[in-house]
Amino acid sequence: MGNIVIGIEGLVGSGKTSICRELKGIISNSIILHGGNIYRGIVYGFIKNGQKLDELRNKDIAELMKDLKVEIGIENNETIILMNGIKIDDEELQNKQTSMAVSQAAKIADNKQLFIYLRNIIDGFKEKYNVILSGRAIMQIYPDVDYHFFITADIDERVKRKAMQYNNNIDLRELKEHIEKRDKLQEETGFYKIYPNTIKVDVTECKTAKESTNKVLKYIEKV
Repeated sequence: MGNIVIGIEGLVGSGKTSICRELKGIISNSIILHGGNIYRGIVYGFIKNGQKLDELRNKDIAELMKDLKVEIGIENNETIILMNGIKIDDEELQNKQTSMAVSQAAKIADNKQLFIYLRNIIDGFKEKYNVILSGRAIMQIYPDVDYHFFITADIDERVKRKAMQYNNNIDLRELKEHIEKRDKLQEETGFYKIYPNTIKVDVTECKTAKESTNKVLKYIEKV
């Protein structure tokens, strides 16, 4: 049997990245492709260059990344984003400004071009690795995905988990409003679509990333 692609997407703050990292430690010869971070890297580059998000419209993604000097690298079997040859920290990619800008940009940009670009990257990685693909619109990006999971959790649990990323140094009411706004933007963009082969996994009651991952593993034959 050849290598497989496992798609993990879900609601904001549901613990997708933690599940991906747990899976990486369980599934042999696997790599995490952070599809969302590629998009975040582009938007981050735009913000840093003082460009307006409207300029993303009808842009060729490969050329855009080249112009912004944004590249994809690999570190510890996970994709990373570099700008001018320097790794962009996850904190920068995941901060509130970038996150909201990404949700807004998704409604403006030509996502079809991005999807083609990502599909080629996934195919390249799949030749060598089992690919754990984290991101949005996975079925549109890679229709041949072997498993498509959509991770859910109730809003209060997601607020709590997201607050931990900020070391609980954030106003919870403001954070909840931020997540709800991003949820709305994601839905309007069509990123929360459930397909016939989508496996929904509710992790609200899970106390650890390992527990959440075990719920996902029940559906995966190759481990």
